[in-house]
Amino acid sequence: MNRFKPTLLIFAAGLATRYGSLKQIDEIGPYGERIIDYSVYDAVRAGFGKVVYVIRKSFEEEFKEVILNRLPPEIETDYVFQEVDSIGENIKYNPNRKKPWGTAHALLTASGVIDEPFVVINADDFYGAESYKIAYRFLKSIKRDDTGFALVGFGLKNTLSEYGTVSRGICEVDTNGYLTSVVERTEIKTGGNKILFKDESGNWEELKGDEIVSMNMFVFTHAVFPLMKNGFEKFLNENYNDVKAEYYLPSAVDELIKSGKAKVKVLNTPSQWFGLTYKEDKKIVRKKILELIAQKKYPEKLWK
Repeated sequence: MNRFKPTLLIFAAGLATRYGSLKQIDEIGPYGERIIDYSVYDAVRAGFGKVVYVIRKSFEEEFKEVILNRLPPEIETDYVFQEVDSIGENIKYNPNRKKPWGTAHALLTASGVIDEPFVVINADDFYGAESYKIAYRFLKSIKRDDTGFALVGFGLKNTLSEYGTVSRGICEVDTNGYLTSVVERTEIKTGGNKILFKDESGNWEELKGDEIVSMNMFVFTHAVFPLMKNGFEKFLNENYNDVKAEYYLPSAVDELIKSGKAKVKVLNTPSQWFGLTYKEDKKIVRKKILELIAQKKYPEKLWK
């Protein structure tokens, strides 16, 4: 009997300013399935035993109604809130701050309910079944408190939206397949036959398209929480007067790598990625899901 049951941690607290609504619960599949449902389905098939969601408290009742209550009862679930005051004890922040601090902060909010190895994903991204299998195999190969983490990496050109800019963590990888740096680029777009990003000076620079990018599918052990907490406290101190600063997960991981506190193996996946950034992406995502159903990759009705 297989007793190894890692956790899937899903970031579902974003306000979706580009999309215009709560895309986490937008219906995609033939029977109202959401992208988040296909992610859980793939993870459970790969061997994951528990799902933890990070949500906003204002979304709690709707979340339970449209997500949790539809899941099969044998899937163990939990959820935590990401709010501006979800920062732990004795940590100071600017009282003028109105919203949470992004994806690395989201990870920290789950530290009290996760004790086993886990994988992080975004609620609005479809990562593909093979990605979860790859992540599961990696987790089985490491110890519980190992600081050797992993990133399931995707090719940049396969992660763009034709309807506007996207945010991606651009990765540098050494000859042994380990991440040496990851830089969060918050504005990447296609322009003609080019892929462009806006640099720190506001200039548009060109990318090749074959760069490995982070789609926030990180593979962690419980050891990441104290490391990330220290980084978050430092971030709050350094950005006290910037009430819009974001503590992005790729940037936080980049700090751990450069400080020598962690190593991150890049696990390239053959899976097809797609997701919801803009309203116009929805028709493309629906089409791709129907194609996968036609290929017998998923049942027409996900939850029987």
